[in-house]
Amino acid sequence: MPLLDRVLLGPGPSNPYPEATLALGAPLLGHLDPEFLRLLDETCARLRTVWGTANRRTLPLSGTGSIGMEAAFANTVRKGDVAVIAVNGLFGERMCDVAGRYGAEVVRVDHEWGQPVDPQRVLDAHPRPAIVAAVHAETSTGVRSDIAALGAAVRARDEGVLVIADCVTSLAGSPVLVDDWGVDLAYSGTQKCVGVSPGLAPFTVSERAWARRVPHPPTWYLDLGLIGDYVSGGAGGGRTYHHTAPVAMIASLHAGLGRVLEEGLPEVFERHRRVGTALQNGLEEMGLKLFAAEGHRLSQLTSVWVPDGVDSAAVRKRLLEELGIEIGAGAKEFAATVWRIGLMGHNARPERVELLLGALRKVL
Repeated sequence: MPLLDRVLLGPGPSNPYPEATLALGAPLLGHLDPEFLRLLDETCARLRTVWGTANRRTLPLSGTGSIGMEAAFANTVRKGDVAVIAVNGLFGERMCDVAGRYGAEVVRVDHEWGQPVDPQRVLDAHPRPAIVAAVHAETSTGVRSDIAALGAAVRARDEGVLVIADCVTSLAGSPVLVDDWGVDLAYSGTQKCVGVSPGLAPFTVSERAWARRVPHPPTWYLDLGLIGDYVSGGAGGGRTYHHTAPVAMIASLHAGLGRVLEEGLPEVFERHRRVGTALQNGLEEMGLKLFAAEGHRLSQLTSVWVPDGVDSAAVRKRLLEELGIEIGAGAKEFAATVWRIGLMGHNARPERVELLLGALRKVL
């Protein structure tokens, strides 16, 4: 079967940075090799910079972004805890599902899809929650919510509440400052703006959340206490084997983060902003209407209404089969009426904008 060269402009995965791809082919190391452990430590340090945190326990979890979501709730929810969760898209809904499975009393705060989270509505939903959670960059809608305002509101009322943020589509594409924002646990994925293949979940947990974690969560694989003893060492400073880390993926993440930090985070954020604006302006010039609320649109993920009378699936099929370009359908009830277009990581470049706009003009 011939190799296919796809331009991945959907909601993820995205085409990786070349440095990240090259690192996958490096000679394999053992997961306890001193050279690998040095690389792992440096990867964690690079993640702290990208997360905007001094959290000691900042690490790549073995699994996609969804495993980060699971780990966040598995290690913090005690049966009967009230978890107030903002829902303005598919991934807020998934937070509710996961939290409920671990025994939380979920208080769901629904918002219209395409609109940002309202921090005051979340704050007013329950007087004394144990957890407040929201999605920073909602992948299903292309909307950015103000997690800084939400974190500040929660902290002003009750320092004991844990704040959880989904940053799967924002990390390394938009500013994320978990310490300044008062976020206790945050997770992401490698396959979007981080610019690496799918398979790891960048994760960070504050000292406050660490002190309040469930000592023996109902999951062995995602027990942060056990994972932390391997990644950063236990009380005695030594590392305790937990599982065989995906060493090639961590080497790739190390390289991808190095690429991002060499360019500079402000420059990376500006690059994403510039190309996202160019795409959105170009789509509107073609007469298409954007889905996400103005003023809250992600640069790295644009949602757009499918024009009336146009077969969404047929257009996506032509783009893929004739031009090798992938874009995404909408989520759930918007599957046939919305397209999601990602310009993330290595794909956040002006030539990708020109390529996609030209392709759409050809097939519409």
